[in-house]
Amino acid sequence: MSELLIDFITSLDGHASGRGWPGFWGLEGPEYLAWLGEQPAATYLMGANTYRLMSGFAEGRVPEGQDEFRPEEEASVDELTQASKVVFSSTLPDPLAWANCTLVRDDAVETVRGMKSTGSGLLTTIGSLSLCRSLLRAGLVDRFRVVMFPVITGATGEERIYDGYPDVALEMIEHRTFDGRIQLVEYKPRVLEHPPLDVPA
Repeated sequence: MSELLIDFITSLDGHASGRGWPGFWGLEGPEYLAWLGEQPAATYLMGANTYRLMSGFAEGRVPEGQDEFRPEEEASVDELTQASKVVFSSTLPDPLAWANCTLVRDDAVETVRGMKSTGSGLLTTIGSLSLCRSLLRAGLVDRFRVVMFPVITGATGEERIYDGYPDVALEMIEHRTFDGRIQLVEYKPRVLEHPPLDVPA
């Protein structure tokens, strides 16, 4: 049976990106990059918006405000290009141009449920906030990992990650600090039917 990991990198205030900020907020360090390089092979799950963004990077389109990719960003995109990817979309044209991508038009929750029950290895999300929210609500997520970078992007932050989430209890199973500034926390999530003090009559 496969394991499903939701994996985010965020600012301290829970944004997935920020206008005018480079990838990794420009704060990745050697310990963090080495850890990234040690991660096991996985099948990446994403929606149409993330596909458009990441496949554009793979084609050489750099983020707005940059003239070129930094080496760390280029290596990250190259590694993702080589990985197996499943894209959930009813609008993208088939076949997909980005290498190693499978397009799925069926319901994402039921498809991932089937992938988990019949497959092996690791399934992990990249970006795709609404997909992650749906998979969490459905109780399919085994691990929830967040790597927080030491910035608050209150003025420029985009993609607020946790908007629309249910209440979730989190049991910490791992934590780590990279380069004296980047904090990883990993949890086993449990979606709550109601908060602790809101007891049904």
